[in-house]
Amino acid sequence: MQEKIRIAVDGPAGAGKSTIAKIVSKELGIVYLDTGAMYRAVALKAIEDEIDTKDRTGLAQMVEQINIIIDYLDGEQRIYLNDVDVTNRIRTPEISIGASNVAAAPEVRLKMVDLQRTISKKTNVVMDGRDIGTFVLPDAEFKFFLTASIEERALRRYKEQLAKGICNISLEEVRKDIEYRDKNDSGRDFAPLKKAADAIEIDTTSLSIEEVAQKIISSVKEKLKQ
Repeated sequence: MQEKIRIAVDGPAGAGKSTIAKIVSKELGIVYLDTGAMYRAVALKAIEDEIDTKDRTGLAQMVEQINIIIDYLDGEQRIYLNDVDVTNRIRTPEISIGASNVAAAPEVRLKMVDLQRTISKKTNVVMDGRDIGTFVLPDAEFKFFLTASIEERALRRYKEQLAKGICNISLEEVRKDIEYRDKNDSGRDFAPLKKAADAIEIDTTSLSIEEVAQKIISSVKEKLKQ
């Protein structure tokens, strides 16, 4: 493999980015960075401190006082917020909405992006998010944009919640949450969800997770041969 490999995987909520990025990172032997988890940690802290996740002033002050560390345990990414492992606590519907809200605040994004770029300078990496290929790593060697119908994305997220034992939310509520996040992520003024001009778009609606992952892996390996 070449000396530097940075793979950007962007797309809306429920498109399969995180699961696919993990498979890609494992097969290619490079680090996976779940950038969304970082915004979820910020949202968790805001909610715990009773700060409105849309309050830019409050968020700007808070984000300067928190410490987010990315670590890996047995190959799995762990998120530490002020030295406390919050990996499992940030995967609730409330935190999902909060993460979308705090991600719209430039003050929050700049701090998180700085950390993401620092990590990418130290190691080959697969990053998934909303603006990796357009803002975080605009010069990434590989860029992909995953899409899927909102019906399919809602169903995936609903099944994911049920598998985690979260049964107090309906499929329709999950769909509404995703619609809200789509509008919020695409409509924000600073670094919105957007397909990079040089990204390869993959519609995952009728494809399996493994099929999408192999498309990306094959594309990367083919380009590395050139």
